[in-house]
Parts: sequence; C-alpha cells; structure tokens
Amino acid sequence: MNIPVKPSEETAFFEAVDEASKKAVWCAIATIQNDQPRVRIVHPCWAEQVLWFATGPTSPKAKQIAENPWVDIQYQVAPPDFVHVMVRGKAELVQDDAGKQLAWDAMDYDLTAFGAKGWDDPNFCPVRITPTRIELSEMFGSQNKRLWRA
Repeated sequence: MNIPVKPSEETAFFEAVDEASKKAVWCAIATIQNDQPRVRIVHPCWAEQVLWFATGPTSPKAKQIAENPWVDIQYQVAPPDFVHVMVRGKAELVQDDAGKQLAWDAMDYDLTAFGAKGWDDPNFCPVRITPTRIELSEMFGSQNKRLWRA
C-alpha cells in the first residue's frame, strides 16, 4: 500500500530520501534508446528536491536524454537496511555556467577523478533531474512505502 506524502511532510520526506540515497551511493538509471530502456550505474546527489549526476556531453546517456528526457532511477540499499528509493523524472543537460557551478558544488565526490578539471570544463556535463514521482520504502518496496508526486 502506498502512503502519499502530504505537503506538510515534504521536507522530512526529502531528508529521508537523501539519507537513504547516501547509504546506497550508486544507483541504476534507465534512459531510453530507440524506444528501448538502457540501464547504467551512476552516482547522483540530491540538492534539495533536485537530483544531479555528471556525464560527458557526448556520452550515450547525454544523447539519450537529449532525445527523450524521461528517466527512472533505482537505489537499493543492502542489508540490514533494505531501503529502496525509486525516482521518476525529467532529465535536463545543463549547459549554462550558473547551473554547471551549482551541480559541481552539489556533488559529494571528487569529479576530477573522472577527468573533469572543474565546473567550467567543456567535458563536464551535469544532468539535472526534476522528480515527478519518488517512492521510498523498505524490504524491496513491500514495507513502509511512501509515495511523493509533484
């Protein structure tokens, strides 16, 4: 059973989503390629109610998002927590300086380890995901399922 998140609960809900997401670190993101799903592992970071991850401007992910911005993301936290976070939303390739700097600062890991030299590096292409649906649950979605919708 889905328990809808009330507007008065949004702040606490997003804090719980951020906390659960940090426990998982890596997650799977599904993009669309030629009307077929394509799943990859990424490390996104929350900044308030927006999810960010980095890619290259010519990567397959960037090309697929440019063609079809809808994505699904799944975090699965291992035992003993078994927390499950699913995010559906619209992705956007960020190209303006202010957005790139915001994304660079939102990341909780060293992006230079992946080849980017700074927020203004032309090979740094942040992706902003504006969620339309977030599910936070336990035991693979079978317990304490809370659902937020934009």
